[in-house]
Amino acid sequence: MAAARIRALGEPGDLGWVVMAHGEQYTREFGWDASFEALVARIVADFAAKHDPARERGWIAELDGRRVGCVFCVQGDQPGTAQLRILLVHPDARGHRLGRRLVDTCVAFARDAGYERVALWTNDVLVAARGIYRAAGFRLVAQAPHHSFGADLVGQDYELVL
Repeated sequence: MAAARIRALGEPGDLGWVVMAHGEQYTREFGWDASFEALVARIVADFAAKHDPARERGWIAELDGRRVGCVFCVQGDQPGTAQLRILLVHPDARGHRLGRRLVDTCVAFARDAGYERVALWTNDVLVAARGIYRAAGFRLVAQAPHHSFGADLVGQDYELVL
């Protein structure tokens, strides 16, 4: 059986891997253009430049020592709200429950950090991720069509009250 673990973000190459993996995977699976990779790069750069370690963290999922997934927890725009960002599990690592473990790690951190809720934004085409969010107790609070990343999408806002 493969050895899977979730560890704190912070090893050399982690930040670049997060950006690269998102760019490659979302282009391959959904045909999204480079504007999505640019969005992820901005999220990662903002986190690297100015995150508050007491209130914001990132995690990497590994399978047999290889990076295969990630998630970030950052302070949201509303007081008391954490934001779950850039969840990813590489297709080669699916079936090991790493997506669920990453979300659970993020939610537990948000609770321990004193947040009242966790919010996230996703798109309806991300069926597996939406299933993980719903299984963790998130509920859909809003949705709207938009054109982003070279595709027509339906953006969805989810929230979990802690």
